[in-house]
Amino acid sequence: MLLANFTNSHAYFMNTSPLNSIATTKVSKTGFAFILVTTLFFLWGFSNNLNPILIPHLKKSFTLTTTQSTLVDSAVYIAYFLIALPAGYVMKRFGYKVGIITGLMFFSIGSFLFIPAANTQSYLFFLFALFVIACGLGFLETAANPYAAALGPHETSTQRLNLAQSFNGLAAALAPVIGARVILVKVYTEQQLNAMAPSVKRIALASEASSVKTPYFILGTVLLLIALAFALTELPKIQHKVTRRKKSRNILHAFKHKHLTWSVIAQFFYVGAQVCVFSLFVLYATKSAGISEMKAADYLGACGIMFLIGRFLGTFLMRYIKPNRLLTIYAVINILLCTVAVTAHGMITVYAVMSVCFFMSVMFPTIFALGISDLGGDTEYGSSLLIMSIVGGAILPRIFGVISDSTGNIQLGYIVPLICFVIIAYFGWRGYKTVEAVDFEEEPPIGATL
Repeated sequence: MLLANFTNSHAYFMNTSPLNSIATTKVSKTGFAFILVTTLFFLWGFSNNLNPILIPHLKKSFTLTTTQSTLVDSAVYIAYFLIALPAGYVMKRFGYKVGIITGLMFFSIGSFLFIPAANTQSYLFFLFALFVIACGLGFLETAANPYAAALGPHETSTQRLNLAQSFNGLAAALAPVIGARVILVKVYTEQQLNAMAPSVKRIALASEASSVKTPYFILGTVLLLIALAFALTELPKIQHKVTRRKKSRNILHAFKHKHLTWSVIAQFFYVGAQVCVFSLFVLYATKSAGISEMKAADYLGACGIMFLIGRFLGTFLMRYIKPNRLLTIYAVINILLCTVAVTAHGMITVYAVMSVCFFMSVMFPTIFALGISDLGGDTEYGSSLLIMSIVGGAILPRIFGVISDSTGNIQLGYIVPLICFVIIAYFGWRGYKTVEAVDFEEEPPIGATL
């Protein structure tokens, strides 16, 4: 229904052409491209939301501390940081389509690497496989976010990106529930493992660790098929209106846009907050509410549903509330909810964190869309910078883990996302504002190669 509304929203715009048949073809091509690109949002959402299941699984298999287990997130989000600029360059040189296919290939190869990682029982090998996957995700996010935003009128770019990101929320709902039942296979209890001799215990843990092979093999195969679909599909070109002095010269030139700088800062703290909430949810809920890992995984799936509902509702509310204002309101509410997560006890802490998921649902696409607004020829570099800022997901959960391990209280770790939401609230209040450069002369739009 929502995708149909998106396609219909372009009808008037396209029918302004005197050649209605050409306009209809354009609408159809644009709508199909949007649907195809939206599948990417689901795929990387599914992969990233398997990490909260991998963390307790690998923590047990390799007897890790909370801080050591957060290396899962570090491997993923450091890759985002390192790959974003090369991804932006590839897209400027060869086009968005090549960038998307490259990302899918990295994603697929990394998924297949889980098989030798499980066979060798090496935590470092698992981290390397996640790093390769994240390199692919970095390409996909650098390409898909600005491409989805540009597939239609500029005025509705934020709503359109939120709609595409809603399917990321659907993946957040499904991945923990499916992943828990495939990966969190408890062959042995903690008491049984502790009673085993070290050599027997290693064999027992190896049998549990191997449960990741089948889901990641299936994922890698699906990704190859989708890469083939993109290779065989003609995608529409997108256009950026640039100005003579706004032409993209280098990445430092992109930082001349003050609102982009603030959006990079806000995105850094948002992704850090999101990863803290999702990736450490199972560990948090088992301690704060005393529930089992499987039950915590089900609640994490419910968090994904809240996230999904929040995305769709947020997209609807942006028809009546300015995106930056809604972002500020949601951030302030999350500050209060994080306070509950730190100070309360029992199931209310789980419900508070689930509510945090609802209110942070619109944050990534809204920050992204506000950040790349009016960048012109700096759009690709701006997109790369915003994807690089995802490195917050590598750094801030580590701080969460250090606070948890040093105090022996995982709830105190929620001080980290609380501070993040304070910064996001400021961005929505003032940091998003663009500054018009009156000495820039406009040039005709230029097409981005596909």
